[in-house]
Amino acid sequence: MPGPKDLDPSTSPRALLGAELRHAREKAGLSQRELGEPLFVSASFIGQLEAGTRRMQHDIACRIDEILGTNGFFERNCKAANKSKYPDHFAEAAEAEAIATTIKEYAPLLIPGLLQTEAYARAVFRAYQPVAAESVIDDLVDARLERARLLDDPTKPLLWAVLDEAVLRRKVGDEVVMAEALGHIGAMMRRHRVIVQVLPFEAGAHMALEGALKLMAFTDAPPLAYLQGLGTGQLEDDPATVARHELTYDLVAASAWSPQESLALIESVAEDYAHEEP
Repeated sequence: MPGPKDLDPSTSPRALLGAELRHAREKAGLSQRELGEPLFVSASFIGQLEAGTRRMQHDIACRIDEILGTNGFFERNCKAANKSKYPDHFAEAAEAEAIATTIKEYAPLLIPGLLQTEAYARAVFRAYQPVAAESVIDDLVDARLERARLLDDPTKPLLWAVLDEAVLRRKVGDEVVMAEALGHIGAMMRRHRVIVQVLPFEAGAHMALEGALKLMAFTDAPPLAYLQGLGTGQLEDDPATVARHELTYDLVAASAWSPQESLALIESVAEDYAHEEP
């Protein structure tokens, strides 16, 4: 019997690769746990590969071919499935974000990417890469705006963001950029498309002082947590680790102002920027 055909990179290769993995595993009579054991990964990781929420790395693909007898199919196709317009440290998180049903994010310094305006994103990327060609910055901005189109859907994903007060006070770009950026968040809140809270300076120390946190939930895969640092990012799928990060987010949100209070502050700060002299 002929093996599966190579995947067409133009048609959701990550999802197709995951579907092929599920088919091959079930054909071999293995559970997710049984396939994960010789790979030294968890059953939930195998489930995330099958759901398309995790990348299949080359070494894992080679071992899967050996275990399932798929004649190099996964090794050949994992490269096409892993193509991304995003930086390596963020690519897997961005692709998981695109199929998440719920996204919760604590942002300590910058407006989250899904809520950024074009001018704000351009100022951020120019600060990151002060000597990059304008075409490079254009590509980065385009990719970020494409991500933000997730919110064009009126109901999903649910986005709940907690912004540190520093996000509002740190001037990214100029006053015009900040007024527009905060006005955009306020408009999204008034349309009831997103939930946003502000964690005020007066809240003092809290569990997320060390950095940004993103939590993602899915219909048919375990939840993920993404931790980001300077040029680095880590996607966590261990249930105990994710549960700890969920507690962190819940406690941060509990210390933040209500959405109504937060909206009033966001719009007030936006108005202050709008009336500042450039």
